[in-house]
Amino acid sequence: MSAVATAQGERLTQPQRRARSRSALLESAARGLSRYGYSNLLLERVARDAGYTRGALYHQFANKEALALEVVSWVEETWYSEVGRLALNTSDAAEALIAMARGHAVYCRRDVARVMMALRVELSGQDHPVGRAVEEAVGRVVAECTRLIAAGRRSGSIPPGPSPRLLALAYLGAVEGLVINLAAKAPFDELLAERGARGVLGLPPSPEKKAS
Repeated sequence: MSAVATAQGERLTQPQRRARSRSALLESAARGLSRYGYSNLLLERVARDAGYTRGALYHQFANKEALALEVVSWVEETWYSEVGRLALNTSDAAEALIAMARGHAVYCRRDVARVMMALRVELSGQDHPVGRAVEEAVGRVVAECTRLIAAGRRSGSIPPGPSPRLLALAYLGAVEGLVINLAAKAPFDELLAERGARGVLGLPPSPEKKAS
């Protein structure tokens, strides 16, 4: 099995090199989709920004549609790993939603804040595989937020109001829109994401926490 040495002296096998290049290309494509949308995504630019050739990109992804589908999966996987998991660290539903709002702001500092919204808007009303994948991924987040809001209502940590699903849609819209406009403007993106989430959920303000 072939291997190469990294700058730190670590030797990577071919599968490890492939995984590293795949991750870099997916993150670069996510940034490109966030900035330019699907139709204007240039694969040569994606490869160049990731530090690879266009041939290396085509070695892993058959075409733009295949790449975009993998980006949607990558965004969902990394978002749950970095943001969704925050909900598991507290038994309080309201605090879980606040933690997720703050975590989303931090996650989007890699310049991918617009990726899901850009694809939803551009591919809305079209029977497109990427559009369907985005709607399914967003639907899973809405369902999780709906579940947390319902749990918060039962425990009393979230006050009465609109239906849990309607409030989940408002919560996600507020957090996503705020972070799109303030992406990477640390620490205000994270602090204001919490304020926005608290306002939509009907929670009282709290002393500002230290930003990540």
